[in-house]
Amino acid sequence: MIAADSVEAMTDIGIELLTTDEMAEADRLTIAGGVPGIVLMEAAGIAVADAASAIAGRRVVVVAGPGNNGGDGFVAARHLAERGYTVRVSFVGERSMLKGDAAAASARWSGPVDAAAPEQIKDCDIIVDALFGAGLDRDVTGIARAMIEAINASGVPVIAVDLPSGSNGSNGAVMGAAVKASHTVTFFRRKPGHLLLPGRSHCGVLTVADIGIPAKVLDAIKPTTFANGPALWGARFPVPQVDGHKYVRGHAVVVSGGLTTTGAARLAARGALRAGAGLVTIASPTEALAVNAATSLSVMVRPVDGAAALADVLRDRRRNAVLLGPGGGVGESMRQLVLAALASEAAVVLDADALTSFAEAPAALFEAIKKRAGGGVVLTPHNGEYYRLFKTIGVNIQANAKLERTCLAAHESGAVVLLKGADTVVAAPDGRASIADNAPPYLATAGSGDVLAGMIAGLLAQGMPPFEAASAAVWLHGEAGSTFGPGLIAEDLPEALPGVYRGLFTALEPARDR
Repeated sequence: MIAADSVEAMTDIGIELLTTDEMAEADRLTIAGGVPGIVLMEAAGIAVADAASAIAGRRVVVVAGPGNNGGDGFVAARHLAERGYTVRVSFVGERSMLKGDAAAASARWSGPVDAAAPEQIKDCDIIVDALFGAGLDRDVTGIARAMIEAINASGVPVIAVDLPSGSNGSNGAVMGAAVKASHTVTFFRRKPGHLLLPGRSHCGVLTVADIGIPAKVLDAIKPTTFANGPALWGARFPVPQVDGHKYVRGHAVVVSGGLTTTGAARLAARGALRAGAGLVTIASPTEALAVNAATSLSVMVRPVDGAAALADVLRDRRRNAVLLGPGGGVGESMRQLVLAALASEAAVVLDADALTSFAEAPAALFEAIKKRAGGGVVLTPHNGEYYRLFKTIGVNIQANAKLERTCLAAHESGAVVLLKGADTVVAAPDGRASIADNAPPYLATAGSGDVLAGMIAGLLAQGMPPFEAASAAVWLHGEAGSTFGPGLIAEDLPEALPGVYRGLFTALEPARDR
C-alpha cells in the first residue's frame, strides 16, 4: 500500500534528476548568486559526517581524491575528528593537485594524510569514499582501482560521497570498477546514475542532503529527466469522479493474435480494464473468437479479421485507444494492422510483435507515426526488440547508455518510447524522460509486459497524455508487483492494482487540494 505522504516525500527530495553538467551548473549559479563554494563544500562534508555518525564504530578512513569530491572528504574528516572519531585520510594522487575550494578544505585538515595504498583499508569501522565524484567519464585504473577493490573487500560500512567512486552519475555505468557502498550521500538532487543500473546497485541507502543550493536554479537549468513517481504525473492522473460513467473513462481496444496465442491479448485487456478504462474490447480473429469470448467476462470480444476490419472498428471515436502486438504474430499482416491503427484517431500502443514486424522497415513505421493526426503513440520494447527496431538508424546499443538510447529512439521515431527493465526508462520526443526504480524482481515472468502494455492503453483511453500514461503505468506495474510479492505470475498483476489505486488516490488527494 502506498503511504499517503508519498507524493509529498518525493517532492521534498525533488523529482528532477541532474546530469553531471547540470549539477555543475547548479553549483555555478549558486556561487554566482553569492554563496561561496567553500560554504557548499562545508555543508556537503557535514552531511557526510552526519551519515557516518549514525553508524556504530569510532575509527574512520577517508579515501580522498584530487577533485571537489576529495574536498568534501577532507571536510567530513575534520568534523568527524572534532566529534571524537579517530580519522585517517588516504589520498590518491598528489595533495598539491587540489585546487580552489578543495585545496582550502584540505588546508583546514590538520590530521594525518597518507599516500593511498590498499593496505591502509584495515583496522577501521567506517570508510568514507570521497575518491571520485559523479562526473567520472573514464575507466578507473592503477592505484585508484586498487583502492576501490580494497574498499569492497573491507567488509565494513562504506559511505559514498555523491556517488560511489567508479560509477558515472549521468548514465549509471561502472567505469571498470566501482565502490559497493552501504550508504550514499548526494547533494541537492539525485543524478540519473543513482537510479539507472548498474550504478543504482552500488549506492546502498541513498540520502539527498540540502547544502544550500536554492531550488530556483532549476528554472535556469530546465532539467528534462525525472524520477518516475506520482509527483511527476499525478496531476494528470484520471481519478474517477462521482458524476462519471464508463464512456467518460474511455474505450480501449486490444488486438488479439490467432487461436494459439490469445493469452497475451487477454492479459493486456485485463490490465487495461483494471487500469481504469471504462470499456475494453478484444479485437479477435474469427478463428480465436470462441476462446476469447469464453475466457472474458468484463472484457468484450468482437470479430476483427485484418486491417480493414480494424480500421472500421476504430472509426468509432469512442474507441480511443488501441494496443497491438502481444501474441499478434510477426509479418505483413501485423504491419498492415499497425498502419491501420496509426491512420485512426485513437492513441496507439505498440508492443512485442508489432515492433518486431517493422525490424526491417523501421522508417515506414516512424513515417506513419510522425504524419498521423490522431492521438499519441507509445512503443514498449525490451532490449531485444529495441535492437531489432532501431539498429538500422544508427543507434549503437553497446555505445549508448540506456537513458541516451531511449531518448534517441523517441526523437527518431516521434513516439514515446518505454525501454523495459528493472530501471525502465520512458522518453518523449520533446526530450523529457523518466526513470523508474520500484520494479521488484518478481516482474520477470511471462506475460508481465503484456499487462503493462494493457495498462498504458487503459490510461490513454482515460485521456492521460502519452508520456505521463507510460510513466504512470510503469510505476503502477512495479507497485502491483511489490504488493503481490513472491510467487507472482502475470495474471496476479491486474488483481493487485485495486490496492495500489486505493493508496495512490489517498496520496493524490491532498496534493491536488493544494
